Amino acid sequence: MKVMIVGNGGREHTLAWSVARSTSVEAVLVAPGNPGTLGEGGIIENVPVDATDFDGLADIAQRQGIDLTIVGPEAPLAAGIRDLFDARGLPCFGPSQAAAQLESSKSFAKGFMARHGIPTARHAMFTDADAAEAYIRAQACPIVVKADGLAAGKGVVIAHSHDDATQASREMLSGRFGSAGQQLVIEDFLVGEEASFTCLVDGQNALPLASSQDHKARDDGDRGPNTGGMGAYSPAPVVTQAVHDRVMAEIVQPTVRGMAEEGTPYQGFLYVGLMISPDGAPKVVEFNCRFGDPEAQPVLMRLHTDLAALCQQALAGDLSSATLEWDPRHALGVVLASPGYPDAPRTGEPIHGLDYESRNAKVFHAGTKMVNGQVVTSGGRVVTVVGLGTDLAKAQAAAYARAERISWRGIHYRRDIGYRALN
Repeated sequence: MKVMIVGNGGREHTLAWSVARSTSVEAVLVAPGNPGTLGEGGIIENVPVDATDFDGLADIAQRQGIDLTIVGPEAPLAAGIRDLFDARGLPCFGPSQAAAQLESSKSFAKGFMARHGIPTARHAMFTDADAAEAYIRAQACPIVVKADGLAAGKGVVIAHSHDDATQASREMLSGRFGSAGQQLVIEDFLVGEEASFTCLVDGQNALPLASSQDHKARDDGDRGPNTGGMGAYSPAPVVTQAVHDRVMAEIVQPTVRGMAEEGTPYQGFLYVGLMISPDGAPKVVEFNCRFGDPEAQPVLMRLHTDLAALCQQALAGDLSSATLEWDPRHALGVVLASPGYPDAPRTGEPIHGLDYESRNAKVFHAGTKMVNGQVVTSGGRVVTVVGLGTDLAKAQAAAYARAERISWRGIHYRRDIGYRALN
């Protein structure tokens, strides 16, 4: 089987690495990939086609005889890459543009959850800044302000005062996130512990993957601005068997069933960001129409089952009898970021220490590029270092031991990833 991975981030490096481990896969193309996928060698190869060039990607898939394309980032899915591949008869794992609205439009997702009785925070939607402010000042704080559309994981503000919430709402509506901020969702702050719950979905059936938990705040102790994620670990102790069963029964299965009933059957990775209340009740914080990043890194480090074959089964509507095999060890990933992330990351810094081999840890590239033979930083989140261990403390130690060998000017990373579970 020949597989193409679309994207150039840490999630896509991890997908390529995972798929390449399959005995059924003979070639993996990554479009456009990054220095990390390039450095994997073997059957993995980068192709210089951007993730937004749908016709170019489809031409390569046709010309190279690609049996399966897996789309990593949300933007191509929201823009309809699956629809174009379907029209050209090319197998593509990821939801249609209509189904991807679960992530690309928070107002759509909230309306969908209301129609199908899926638990989420109480909320209201606004396009007018004055109306938003009036609503905010009538609510208790903290309160959450979200841009309606895609904002690269940065369109969420947890405001601890009415003034902060008002400022965030006015900034978003004034164009901070372009068209993504033309509408706002303002919702209650949910109390509890967050978890990430990812499934493979075939249109009718959902196959849950291992649980994980990420850390959104930039700084230790969950302080600082919200980010796309500063680290994650798997499994997440907060997702007990009882919680798992409730998430499937109250959230995942109604979502899959509801999408099919509304004429937009969902095929692809479905990520549910959860808040688990102290009594174990789950509520949806957000849907993503793709694998989470940095959750993909620790979860896929533990997956032993053939990922490419699973994706093919999903496209065939045949996941009802699929089973998964997992590495029993824990995995923990730490994101190493550029100075100034998330607002104004400084890039172009040479990276040192990438070539060290570790038996219990692996480095997945995200915001990197090659300049004159040197790998340099090219984004806010630069690499994710994942460690494996027989327990979470050992996985954490393995990840940080490897992270400490990597350096560039101004490197920043949290030193407490996994602290909730360890405490």
